[in-house]
Amino acid sequence: MHSEDDNETLISHLEALRNTLLKCLYSIAIILPFTFFIAPKALDLLIKIIIGSSNVTLNFFSPAEVFIIQIKMALVLDLIISCPYIFKQLWNFLLPALYEHEKKFLKSIVLISSSLFILGVLFSVFVILPFVIKFGLSFVSNNIQAVFGISNVVNLALWLSIIFGLMFQLPLITFWLIKSNIVSYSTIADKRPYVIVGLLIIAGFLTPPDVVSQLMLAIPSYFLFEAGLFFAKFKK
Repeated sequence: MHSEDDNETLISHLEALRNTLLKCLYSIAIILPFTFFIAPKALDLLIKIIIGSSNVTLNFFSPAEVFIIQIKMALVLDLIISCPYIFKQLWNFLLPALYEHEKKFLKSIVLISSSLFILGVLFSVFVILPFVIKFGLSFVSNNIQAVFGISNVVNLALWLSIIFGLMFQLPLITFWLIKSNIVSYSTIADKRPYVIVGLLIIAGFLTPPDVVSQLMLAIPSYFLFEAGLFFAKFKK
């Protein structure tokens, strides 16, 4: 009898998970036509922000190239708009299995993590990408001219936005490791040289193969690491 109850419970959980995932997929499918409609204007706005005052014209090299980029932009916008609803559905699925202190902890983590991710994306779009474009243009001369492909620039923008959004989670990770007593404050603080080397290695893997992009990711990441240490010590 106990085994049958366990099986029924497992089936009910799987059914609830299936319904949750279907609701998430439905929300993405419903919003997609709208985001595809606004994707061209969103793409133009993104390019204006990245290019800024630089005298650059982006080029495309195949008939469907811009259309494919607009599809990517529509999907990204769709996920951004759908995220609150998706998080709500996942939250409703997890809620019955959590204790009260776990609910409070996850609520605070979700809010802080989402805010940090958005800050990382904004920092990438408004600060890092314009700097990367200007750095590339600094090599222009009478014999060397810059020809930027729209796919390269937009793909770089999307990739760096995701990377910076994830790297901006570093203060939260550092804070959580210390407050959960997984590692002590002094242990992490004493390992600063290793952290610096590790961040440089990670930046080398995640960014384009140039020193400037690597430093533009590694340096802010280190300051974020220090921010996590500071708040962990402050909250002791």
